[in-house]
Amino acid sequence: MTTEKKKDKYVYYRCSGYRGKCDTPRFTESEVSERLGEILKAIYIPDDVLKRIENSLLRHQERSHRDSEAQRTRLEQRLANVRVMMDKAYDDKLSGNITEDFWQRRMNAWRNEEQQIQMALDGLKEANNGDRLLDAKKILELANKAHFLYLTQNSTEQARLLKLVLLNCAIDEVSVYPSYRKPFDLIFQRVKNEEWSGRADLNCRPLAPQASALPG
Repeated sequence: MTTEKKKDKYVYYRCSGYRGKCDTPRFTESEVSERLGEILKAIYIPDDVLKRIENSLLRHQERSHRDSEAQRTRLEQRLANVRVMMDKAYDDKLSGNITEDFWQRRMNAWRNEEQQIQMALDGLKEANNGDRLLDAKKILELANKAHFLYLTQNSTEQARLLKLVLLNCAIDEVSVYPSYRKPFDLIFQRVKNEEWSGRADLNCRPLAPQASALPG
């Protein structure tokens, strides 16, 4: 679809003819805006379902935090044990209880294990920053309020909102056929099939970057 202006003030959308002759009629800017707003209703999450999913996300985060803390404790204990063995082996080498060659081989193995444990601890630290939960909650709340926000925003903000939710749209004289970004495509399927269990299994990912143009 492309735009054209009539009398320097009336904006219409029409097929560009890029793929040949097209029977899709022209639409006014307000007609297109209304149709695009309607498709946001298709990702609406009922308030009670939204609350259940958010509670499920919080429970999942709490379980993950407990599991991570238990793993952290095990790793820190193992790291402490490795360092004790390294110190003891050094003392044994100085005392002549073990050979230089044996000490060097054992130290290489322990240093490698020490490095692996430290990498695992750093990975736990990054995994527990809470950003994923915040992203998931933002996505769910956006789906819940998308249509209301669309109706209350100007055309520039409407375009940004559509870019967050949609990859593209096809349109004919009867219907609009949206392609949703992930995970809004999963939310759309849940709404369409009325498959709301309250489980937090939407595989929510960070929102896509904002843009000011309508999906093309």
